[in-house]
Amino acid sequence: MNGKRRCVTLSVLLGTLLLAFAFASSASASPVSSKKAQLRQVQSKLQNVYHQVDVAVEKYNQASSQLDTVTGQIKENERLLKVAQYNLGVANEQLSTRAEDMYRARDVGVVDVLFAANSFDDLVTQLNLMERLGNSDVDTVKSIGAYQLDIKDRRVKLDADKKAAAKLVASAAENKAEVESLQGKLEQMTTGLKSEINRLQAQQAAAAKAAADAAAAQDGGGGGTSSGGGGGGTVVDPGGSGHSSVVGIAQRYLGVPYVYGGASPSGFDCSGLAMYCYAQIGIGLSHGATDQQHSSTPVPISALQPGDLVFFGSASYSYHVGIYVGGGSMIHAPHTGAVVSYGSIGGAWIGGRP
Repeated sequence: MNGKRRCVTLSVLLGTLLLAFAFASSASASPVSSKKAQLRQVQSKLQNVYHQVDVAVEKYNQASSQLDTVTGQIKENERLLKVAQYNLGVANEQLSTRAEDMYRARDVGVVDVLFAANSFDDLVTQLNLMERLGNSDVDTVKSIGAYQLDIKDRRVKLDADKKAAAKLVASAAENKAEVESLQGKLEQMTTGLKSEINRLQAQQAAAAKAAADAAAAQDGGGGGTSSGGGGGGTVVDPGGSGHSSVVGIAQRYLGVPYVYGGASPSGFDCSGLAMYCYAQIGIGLSHGATDQQHSSTPVPISALQPGDLVFFGSASYSYHVGIYVGGGSMIHAPHTGAVVSYGSIGGAWIGGRP
């Protein structure tokens, strides 16, 4: 019953996620942040399913091992039963032969023993010998028969154990297949969402670049130092030297692979790198380029200082962030398949100083 309930629960979970994904796929113009939120939900479910798969595989392996053990015991029991049956046959044959030799072939009976005895003591001795021989053979047959009965009883129990173990293996295999199927579908959904996010980010980047080029053409090349983060007006240089020590911190992680949602030396995304580096100088940032932009003091591109953040996008939404190192360069985590590296700040619309 618990297995069936678990399967139903997994099926309902998968159905819900598939419906959510279908709705998301139909809304191709939805913001990247919405897609990322959906991706985080799917990845969270996927982590739970990974654990369920581990448990299901372990239970299946244990059930299979138990079935192998019982099967081995059954084979040994069958071997012992054949030995007992052979011994029983030999004992019966020996008993029949001896009885025939004693009472038919040699025609020896109690009367014959009685008249053949030379004395009363001789008679008693011969009768005792016949009794001992008879009792010995009967005891042998009885002991072998009892052994055979015990083996048969054990075979019945082992057959029952084998059926129970086989049923357990089948149940574990069914649950294992169910959660592995769910894992596969969630991984497909994850891949689809990541692809959709990359597509939307590329569209936004192209749109932002086109808007920046248009603004630059209208202003005679002065784009980038105006249209501040607060809804219009000129961005004023906040002054100060910024947090140049962050550059040295960021340089430690050059070569670390890009990992979506990553914020540790095992893998970074763009805002995760900025958040991690600034945390080491005691400044807390959110894990998101737009939030980091909104919480920073705006800095014109022309007034950037080493350690300042560099944002790509617009006042309402930043799709990428890097750490300015000077000379028109930054350290950033570019995209999936890349590593933390140096890059140009060309196309950045504004800077920020946390």
